Amino acid sequence: MTTFSNYFPQSDPPLPPWETLPTMYDLPSDNPEEPGLPDDFHFLQPLLLYLTFQPINWNPELVYSAADLNLYYDLDHPLWYKRPDWFGVVGVQKMYKGEDLRLSYVTWQEPANPFVVVELLSPGTEDEDLGITQNPTAKPPSKWEVYERILRIPYYIVFSRYTNELKAFQLVGGHYEAINLTEGRILMPELGLSLGVWQGAFRDINRLWLRWFTLAGELIAEPTEEVVAATERAIIAEQEAEQAKRKAEQLAERLRQLGVNPDELV
Repeated sequence: MTTFSNYFPQSDPPLPPWETLPTMYDLPSDNPEEPGLPDDFHFLQPLLLYLTFQPINWNPELVYSAADLNLYYDLDHPLWYKRPDWFGVVGVQKMYKGEDLRLSYVTWQEPANPFVVVELLSPGTEDEDLGITQNPTAKPPSKWEVYERILRIPYYIVFSRYTNELKAFQLVGGHYEAINLTEGRILMPELGLSLGVWQGAFRDINRLWLRWFTLAGELIAEPTEEVVAATERAIIAEQEAEQAKRKAEQLAERLRQLGVNPDELV
C-alpha cells in the first residue's frame, strides 16, 4: 500500500522550523546590492544621536541633523551620493530654505557641509567606512574619500556595536588623523559638546549607546529623560515642602509647650 510518507519522507517527529530554517543571523538585513541597510540598531542609535545633538554654541534654529538621508556631494556627478548613518550640521535651518522638510541633503544648495558624520559599522561596509578600500577612479569615491577630500567634514566618527569600539578622526591639514579620547569621549569645542559611549536604557533597551555629552561630561538629556527628570524634581520639591511644613508644626507645638503663642510672633 502506498502512503503519503513514501513520497515525502519525514523525520519522526518532524523538526520544528526554528531548528531547520535560517535564523536572523543567517538572514541579515543587508542587501547584497546595497550593504548596510538599517536594522533595529541602525534605527535606534541614530535616533538617540538626533535627540541629544544640542550644540550649546549655536542657535537651535540653525542646527540640523539627519539619519539615513542621501547626501549629494559632487557638482560634476550630481547623481552620486552617500547615505551616512547620521550626520549633524550647524549654521543651517532645520527646514530647507525655511520652507519644507528635506528629501535629501544637496551640498551645493546648502549654506554648509556636515560638521560631523557618524557611521555604524556593518560587516558589508566596514572596510569602506574605515578607508581601507578605495573605489576605482572611474567609479564614485568611497565614503572616506568623500568625507575627507571632497566635503572636508571636520569630524568623522565610526562606532561598532559588535565590539563597542569607538574610533574618531579629525580633519587636520586636509586629511584625517585619529583622535585620542578624553575620558572615553571625543571633545568638539566648536560645538560645546563631546561624544562618547554610554551604558544605559534607551527606549527600554539597556546596552552601550553612542550619545552626546557636554564638554564636561554631563549627559545631554533626550525628551523622555527630561520629562522623568522634571517629574523627579517635582516629587523632591513636594517632599521637601512637606518636610518643612512638619518641622514648622513641630516648632509651633514646642513653643506652645513653653507658653509662647507662635501666632503672636512677628
